[in-house]
Amino acid sequence: MSAGNRTPEGDALGGVILDVFRLGSLLMTAGDRLIAHLGLTNARLQVMGAIVASPRPQPVAWVARDMASNRQNVQRIVNDLRAEGLVTLSENPHHIRAQLVVLTGKGKQTYDEAMRLQAPWVNDLSRDLTLKDVQTFRRVVVALRGRLKSQGADRVPRGVGQYAGARPEQATRKP
Repeated sequence: MSAGNRTPEGDALGGVILDVFRLGSLLMTAGDRLIAHLGLTNARLQVMGAIVASPRPQPVAWVARDMASNRQNVQRIVNDLRAEGLVTLSENPHHIRAQLVVLTGKGKQTYDEAMRLQAPWVNDLSRDLTLKDVQTFRRVVVALRGRLKSQGADRVPRGVGQYAGARPEQATRKP
Protein backbone atom coordinates (compact mmCIF):
# COMPACT_ATOMS: atom_id res chain seq x y z
CA MET A 1 0.00 0.00 0.00
CA SER A 2 1.06 3.57 -0.59
CA ALA A 3 1.38 6.55 1.70
CA GLY A 4 -0.93 6.51 4.68
CA ASN A 5 -1.72 2.80 4.22
CA ARG A 6 -4.04 3.44 1.29
CA THR A 7 -5.41 0.57 -0.71
CA PRO A 8 -4.58 0.67 -4.43
CA GLU A 9 -8.17 1.81 -5.05
CA GLY A 10 -7.88 4.52 -2.39
CA ASP A 11 -4.58 5.68 -3.84
CA ALA A 12 -6.08 5.84 -7.34
CA LEU A 13 -9.14 7.70 -6.03
CA GLY A 14 -6.86 10.19 -4.26
CA GLY A 15 -5.35 11.02 -7.66
CA VAL A 16 -8.80 11.29 -9.22
CA ILE A 17 -9.89 13.67 -6.46
CA LEU A 18 -6.96 15.99 -7.20
CA ASP A 19 -7.76 15.81 -10.91
CA VAL A 20 -11.43 16.59 -10.21
CA PHE A 21 -10.40 19.66 -8.17
CA ARG A 22 -8.26 20.85 -11.07
CA LEU A 23 -11.04 20.06 -13.55
CA GLY A 24 -13.55 21.93 -11.41
CA SER A 25 -11.34 25.00 -11.37
CA LEU A 26 -10.89 24.91 -15.15
CA LEU A 27 -14.62 24.35 -15.70
CA MET A 28 -15.48 27.32 -13.47
CA THR A 29 -13.04 29.59 -15.30
CA ALA A 30 -14.22 28.50 -18.76
CA GLY A 31 -17.87 28.68 -17.73
CA ASP A 32 -17.47 32.17 -16.29
CA ARG A 33 -15.92 33.32 -19.57
CA LEU A 34 -18.71 31.72 -21.59
CA ILE A 35 -21.54 33.52 -19.78
CA ALA A 36 -19.91 36.71 -18.47
CA HIS A 37 -21.49 38.90 -21.15
CA LEU A 38 -24.91 37.76 -19.88
CA GLY A 39 -24.10 39.23 -16.46
CA LEU A 40 -23.81 35.73 -15.01
CA THR A 41 -21.20 33.75 -13.13
CA ASN A 42 -21.11 30.01 -12.62
CA ALA A 43 -22.43 30.51 -9.09
CA ARG A 44 -25.42 32.49 -10.35
CA LEU A 45 -26.08 30.01 -13.13
CA GLN A 46 -25.94 27.10 -10.69
CA VAL A 47 -28.55 28.73 -8.46
CA MET A 48 -30.73 29.48 -11.47
CA GLY A 49 -30.30 25.88 -12.64
CA ALA A 50 -31.41 24.57 -9.24
CA ILE A 51 -34.49 26.78 -9.44
CA VAL A 52 -35.28 25.55 -12.96
CA ALA A 53 -34.71 21.90 -11.99
CA SER A 54 -37.12 22.04 -9.08
CA PRO A 55 -40.66 20.87 -9.84
CA ARG A 56 -42.06 23.77 -7.76
CA PRO A 57 -40.81 27.05 -6.27
CA GLN A 58 -38.71 26.58 -3.13
CA PRO A 59 -37.29 28.76 -0.36
CA VAL A 60 -33.59 29.58 -0.39
CA ALA A 61 -32.78 26.92 2.22
CA TRP A 62 -34.24 24.19 0.01
CA VAL A 63 -32.42 25.48 -3.08
CA ALA A 64 -29.19 25.39 -1.05
CA ARG A 65 -29.92 21.84 0.12
CA ASP A 66 -30.54 20.68 -3.45
CA MET A 67 -27.22 22.22 -4.47
CA ALA A 68 -25.37 20.77 -1.45
CA SER A 69 -24.37 24.35 -0.68
CA ASN A 70 -24.80 26.52 2.37
CA ARG A 71 -27.85 28.71 2.76
CA GLN A 72 -25.92 31.94 3.33
CA ASN A 73 -24.05 31.68 0.02
CA VAL A 74 -27.21 30.86 -1.88
CA GLN A 75 -29.06 33.72 -0.13
CA ARG A 76 -26.33 36.17 -1.20
CA ILE A 77 -26.57 34.95 -4.81
CA VAL A 78 -30.38 35.11 -4.76
CA ASN A 79 -30.12 38.69 -3.49
CA ASP A 80 -27.79 39.52 -6.39
CA LEU A 81 -30.09 37.81 -8.91
CA ARG A 82 -33.06 39.68 -7.46
CA ALA A 83 -31.24 43.01 -7.78
CA GLU A 84 -30.63 42.17 -11.46
CA GLY A 85 -34.31 41.31 -11.99
CA LEU A 86 -33.57 37.64 -12.71
CA VAL A 87 -35.50 36.20 -9.76
CA THR A 88 -38.31 37.35 -7.56
CA LEU A 89 -39.53 36.23 -4.17
CA SER A 90 -43.10 35.14 -3.71
CA GLU A 91 -45.23 34.35 -0.69
CA ASN A 92 -44.83 30.89 0.78
CA PRO A 93 -48.18 29.53 2.02
CA HIS A 94 -46.33 27.14 4.37
CA HIS A 95 -43.93 29.59 6.02
CA ILE A 96 -44.37 33.32 6.54
CA ARG A 97 -40.63 34.21 6.42
CA ALA A 98 -39.21 31.65 3.98
CA GLN A 99 -40.29 33.19 0.69
CA LEU A 100 -40.19 31.16 -2.52
CA VAL A 101 -37.56 31.93 -5.17
CA VAL A 102 -38.93 32.16 -8.73
CA LEU A 103 -37.24 33.05 -12.02
CA THR A 104 -38.64 36.14 -13.69
CA GLY A 105 -39.26 36.30 -17.43
CA LYS A 106 -35.89 38.02 -17.79
CA GLY A 107 -34.31 35.30 -15.65
CA LYS A 108 -35.80 32.54 -17.79
CA GLN A 109 -34.56 34.24 -20.99
CA THR A 110 -31.08 34.71 -19.52
CA TYR A 111 -30.93 31.10 -18.32
CA ASP A 112 -32.11 29.80 -21.71
CA GLU A 113 -29.46 31.89 -23.48
CA ALA A 114 -26.76 30.49 -21.19
CA MET A 115 -27.93 26.96 -22.03
CA ARG A 116 -27.80 27.79 -25.76
CA LEU A 117 -24.20 28.93 -25.31
CA GLN A 118 -23.35 25.87 -23.24
CA ALA A 119 -24.59 23.30 -25.77
CA PRO A 120 -21.84 23.68 -28.41
CA TRP A 121 -19.22 24.15 -25.69
CA VAL A 122 -20.14 20.92 -23.86
CA ASN A 123 -20.50 19.07 -27.17
CA ASP A 124 -16.95 20.12 -28.08
CA LEU A 125 -15.66 19.02 -24.65
CA SER A 126 -17.24 15.60 -25.12
CA ARG A 127 -15.67 15.10 -28.55
CA ASP A 128 -13.69 11.83 -28.71
CA LEU A 129 -15.22 10.55 -25.45
CA THR A 130 -17.49 7.53 -25.66
CA LEU A 131 -20.98 7.75 -24.22
CA LYS A 132 -20.19 4.66 -22.15
CA ASP A 133 -17.11 6.32 -20.60
CA VAL A 134 -19.04 9.49 -19.76
CA GLN A 135 -21.88 7.45 -18.23
CA THR A 136 -19.38 5.42 -16.17
CA PHE A 137 -17.69 8.59 -14.94
CA ARG A 138 -21.05 10.00 -13.94
CA ARG A 139 -22.00 6.81 -12.08
CA VAL A 140 -18.75 7.02 -10.11
CA VAL A 141 -19.28 10.71 -9.31
CA VAL A 142 -22.88 10.07 -8.19
CA ALA A 143 -21.78 7.11 -6.05
CA LEU A 144 -19.04 9.16 -4.36
CA ARG A 145 -21.43 12.08 -3.80
CA GLY A 146 -23.93 9.71 -2.19
CA ARG A 147 -21.25 8.20 0.03
CA LEU A 148 -20.07 11.62 1.15
CA LYS A 149 -23.65 12.71 1.90
CA SER A 150 -24.27 9.57 3.93
CA GLN A 151 -21.15 10.43 5.96
CA GLY A 152 -22.56 13.90 6.64
CA ALA A 153 -20.12 15.77 4.40
CA ASP A 154 -22.96 18.02 3.21
CA ARG A 155 -23.58 19.33 6.75
CA VAL A 156 -21.48 22.01 8.42
CA PRO A 157 -20.24 20.72 11.78
CA ARG A 158 -21.75 22.47 14.79
CA GLY A 159 -19.77 25.57 15.68
CA VAL A 160 -17.65 25.66 12.53
CA GLY A 161 -17.49 29.13 11.09
CA GLN A 162 -19.59 30.69 13.84
CA TYR A 163 -16.82 32.79 15.32
CA ALA A 164 -14.00 33.65 12.97
CA GLY A 165 -10.62 33.11 14.56
CA ALA A 166 -12.01 31.18 17.54
CA ARG A 167 -10.25 28.08 18.71
CA PRO A 168 -12.33 24.90 18.27
CA GLU A 169 -13.17 24.76 21.98
CA GLN A 170 -14.47 28.37 21.75
CA ALA A 171 -16.49 27.90 18.57
CA THR A 172 -19.69 26.87 20.34
CA ARG A 173 -19.52 29.42 23.17
CA LYS A 174 -22.03 32.23 23.21
CA PRO A 175 -20.46 35.72 23.05
